[in-house]
Amino acid sequence: MFLAELPREEKTAFLELAVLIASIDGNLSIFETSILNKYQKELGLDDYETTGMNLDDILNSFKSERSKNIVLTELLQLIYSDGVFHDQEGESIRLIKERFGFESNEFGSFKDWIDKIKELSLTNKKL
Repeated sequence: MFLAELPREEKTAFLELAVLIASIDGNLSIFETSILNKYQKELGLDDYETTGMNLDDILNSFKSERSKNIVLTELLQLIYSDGVFHDQEGESIRLIKERFGFESNEFGSFKDWIDKIKELSLTNKKL
């Protein structure tokens, strides 16, 4: 949704992070694959091949507060795309929130926002 706003370095870091998070439970679902493909298009990185950057390097790539908000919001959408919130995904989000300096109560508002987006998306498909 807002990924096009990220600078080039952050775009590639986001895609690396998204692939890492989507694969963290050992199972890349059809829903997650679909969102990863959407991310590549939105980022203008259709032909990008992930390099397997480590998490510290990836997270250090995001500088601005806006970029961090965009990253966390998009990752939550990815995580909830298959309807299941795995323990490994939860731990990853906790670590990212901590590294980005988010307060623990901010997670609830992000999750609520993602739920509303999903709800609107389903309503839109029915129309």
